[in-house]
Amino acid sequence: QVQLAESGGGLVQAGGSLRLSCAASGRTFSSFAMAWFRQAPGKAREFVAYISRSGDFTPYADSVKGRFTISRDNAKNMLYLQMNGLKPEDTAVYYCAAGNPDTLTNTRAYAYWGQGTQVTVSS
Repeated sequence: QVQLAESGGGLVQAGGSLRLSCAASGRTFSSFAMAWFRQAPGKAREFVAYISRSGDFTPYADSVKGRFTISRDNAKNMLYLQMNGLKPEDTAVYYCAAGNPDTLTNTRAYAYWGQGTQVTVSS
């Protein structure tokens, strides 16, 4: 088992920045790949970014590429998402997920999820 807890969400104006954090406890953090997903009201949960166990592979959704940066600190059992140049369409609940997925963008491929943190971007 691994427990995940997101923090760092909030209300920000368009063009602003936020840094999300995900604290992991339980089983060895470094044994899992990690990802961020988000879910806007009335929409399906969607992939945002992935990071491999060592941190050397970090693909992004096209919608956030160049604006968001995923990172991890295995010594601290922490996952991060730095979000710059935020847009109103980035408004969603953001979730961190842990697993070793065959398909990086598939929510069903991740075994563990946090409760989510709300990000609201005003225009």
